[in-house]
Amino acid sequence: MCGRFELITKFDKLPKVLKQDYPSGLDTKYETQSLIRPTNPVLVLKNEGKMKTTFMTWGFICPWVKDPLDKKIPRPFNARSETLEEKKIFSESWKYKRCLLPASGFLEKKYRIRKENYETFWLGGIWSNWTSSDGVEIESCCILTTAPNDLIKPFHHRMPVVVPNGYEEQWTGWVKDSNELKDLVPIMKGWSTEGWVSELINEKQTDQMSLF
Repeated sequence: MCGRFELITKFDKLPKVLKQDYPSGLDTKYETQSLIRPTNPVLVLKNEGKMKTTFMTWGFICPWVKDPLDKKIPRPFNARSETLEEKKIFSESWKYKRCLLPASGFLEKKYRIRKENYETFWLGGIWSNWTSSDGVEIESCCILTTAPNDLIKPFHHRMPVVVPNGYEEQWTGWVKDSNELKDLVPIMKGWSTEGWVSELINEKQTDQMSLF
């Protein structure tokens, strides 16, 4: 992971922070998604002075590209958390545009990884805002990855960053200096396997893409 994930949580069971400021009509048009792929629109929690729920394209678009629809231009759906500051494509977003993607599970090969209690959790990500010369905007994002824990090691050498509940504002908020940014690093080091399970599913459902 993260090349496929799911959000099968009903609207009334979504985290409260997602329902504080959300797109008009989301409460009536919201649908669960059993298979979310790169290039699909995804529900995202971002912070530009205040936390807000929005939709973005899953697949990071660099702000400086001329044509975001050019298929020759890479649109990474994952980014290695260990090298974010080193990569020009990601460094500014890591400083100022971190986001959270709600998920109820993610797929790796023939397995679904989820919470034992089916609780919705946060995938840590970064986002970008591409703007055309005539003012058209496209917001896009990618999911951060880290070294695997014991649950994920049998399936892959990478796993998604999972941000614990209660860290939503700290993760998405702007930072004053590099020290505040460093405070986020421990969150990305990995997550405990306690309370998580892996379950065998229909292989056709995953149609898996690999992590970076």
